[in-house]
Amino acid sequence: MARNKFDVDERLESPFRWAHLKRAGKYVGKHKYVMLLALVLSGLGSVATLYIPKITQWVLDEAVPNGDTAMIGQMALLFVGIVLLSIVLTTIRSRMMAHVSQKIIYDIRADLFAHLQKLPFSYYDSRPAGKILVRVINYVNSVSDILSNGIINMILEIINLIFIVIFMFSTNTTLALVIISGLPVFVVFIVLIKPRQRRAWQNQSNKNSNYNAYLAESIDGVRVSQLFDRQKVNIGIMQSLAQACRAAWLKAVYVSNCVWLSSEIMTQIVLTFLFIAGVYWMGGGTIVSFGVVLAMSQYVSRFWQPITNLANIYNSFVNNIAYLERIFETMDEPVVVDDAVDAHELPELSGEVEYRDVTFGYEEGTHVLEHMNLHIHAGESIALVGPTGAGKSTVINLLCRFYNLNGGGIYLHGKDGSVHEVNEVTLRSLRSQLGIMLQDSFLFSGTLMDNIRYGRLDATDREVREAARRVRADAFISKLPQGYQTEIRERGGNLSQGERQLVAFARTLLSDPAILILDEATSSIDTQTEKLLQEGIQEMLRGRTSIIVAHRLSTIKNCDRILYISHQGIAEMGSHEELMKKRGLYYQLYTAQAGESVA
Repeated sequence: MARNKFDVDERLESPFRWAHLKRAGKYVGKHKYVMLLALVLSGLGSVATLYIPKITQWVLDEAVPNGDTAMIGQMALLFVGIVLLSIVLTTIRSRMMAHVSQKIIYDIRADLFAHLQKLPFSYYDSRPAGKILVRVINYVNSVSDILSNGIINMILEIINLIFIVIFMFSTNTTLALVIISGLPVFVVFIVLIKPRQRRAWQNQSNKNSNYNAYLAESIDGVRVSQLFDRQKVNIGIMQSLAQACRAAWLKAVYVSNCVWLSSEIMTQIVLTFLFIAGVYWMGGGTIVSFGVVLAMSQYVSRFWQPITNLANIYNSFVNNIAYLERIFETMDEPVVVDDAVDAHELPELSGEVEYRDVTFGYEEGTHVLEHMNLHIHAGESIALVGPTGAGKSTVINLLCRFYNLNGGGIYLHGKDGSVHEVNEVTLRSLRSQLGIMLQDSFLFSGTLMDNIRYGRLDATDREVREAARRVRADAFISKLPQGYQTEIRERGGNLSQGERQLVAFARTLLSDPAILILDEATSSIDTQTEKLLQEGIQEMLRGRTSIIVAHRLSTIKNCDRILYISHQGIAEMGSHEELMKKRGLYYQLYTAQAGESVA
């Protein structure tokens, strides 16, 4: 099933394992001492409040019958002191855990983002950006609280429960047994409802992910939507996804509330039985005072409150386990394009490249290139032309090792005479010697200076301006009010497409690569600007290996060799003059384009 559609639910590749929680423990373990201190503070406050029912018993059974006003005053002061102590300790603990929670968010998000930076293009090709973003932002925010406060609260409630049981049995053993009699029934109910809860929250997670994916896609394509008057259709799709989200959430909440409701019902049932038993034994002459019954009735809520809290914490664990699964699923995505174990640094390149029997396909069973061979000499300029989808961009993507080959190999020659297969060298040393300008002239938020310097971070301002001048970008940049310090909007929204390409080209030239790769570098530049740009390109190409993908054939006539890519490989190869004399595929493409130009 396709994973790159907003209306298709994602399926977890593996069922949940408790090892996920153990794995999450590494993020918690960094803060164990702070969390332990918070636990101690909370424990002290909770244990102190357990004396409040005892105060009630002492006042009713001793102070009131004896008319001991001094004792009543002392008990009142003790009551106020316990409440204030509990408030202070709870406030300190809350602030400590807020810091811990934010640190856990930072650590998980940093690891997740670092892994996303390593994942190959194929991962992003198969998923909408919205489904990735929801994991990095929403899911991490959600699980951080359960990994910090959730764990503390769980341990605290267990400790509370132990002390409450001790206090209950020390007050009256028989009534204490009545109070805990409903516990086995509640535990059985929790065990039975657990699988249904997990499925419900996983489904809610899927629908929320679909909603975010379509939202991100709609925002990114809002101009196209308005151009084709698709607003009503888009709103209809969004409403459908929102309704699916709502229905999934309501169902998940319904199942989760069953746990809370069962706890509340059990509390009331036990409390009823306690009063019946207490009244019966009081009337039968058994030594059970009114103060004891009243104190034990307070212990009922105090006993079942931790049970209810543990059930709610359990709910949160079940809810967030679905998110935790998604986060770790992303972290477990294999980095299929990575440095080999024995990868070595690539020495300075001469520019010579060899494709030997190269076979590749984006999908299993379908090959874009098959048994392709090509030898590019140092300093040679190569142009790739052909129909859309034939594999022109694939040829350069494989050289940059954005994807792994299905067969064959690509070899680079060093200036020292050594030969290196791209899979055997580190990605950093490979890509640092390749100057790549892709079809999408992506610019980052920031200044023009920063965007050009992205090609070489240690470049001086003078070198940045020189690179811009050589590609004729300096002309339009100098006319801007703030020049090179002009702030660029997201994706370069305040520049024209042609201006974005000029900036991207300056960025590529600044990296001073051994091999220059231009993928549709001049596709969005007007003819007059292109003529100026060609002067800078020719200067840059001199003595440097270059591979150029172009639909506009007039820009590649002067290349040493032109390769017509078709039928899973190289259909024709030669200079412009040689291919024109053959009157083959290139001739047909060139004359057709020239005819369109004349027309």
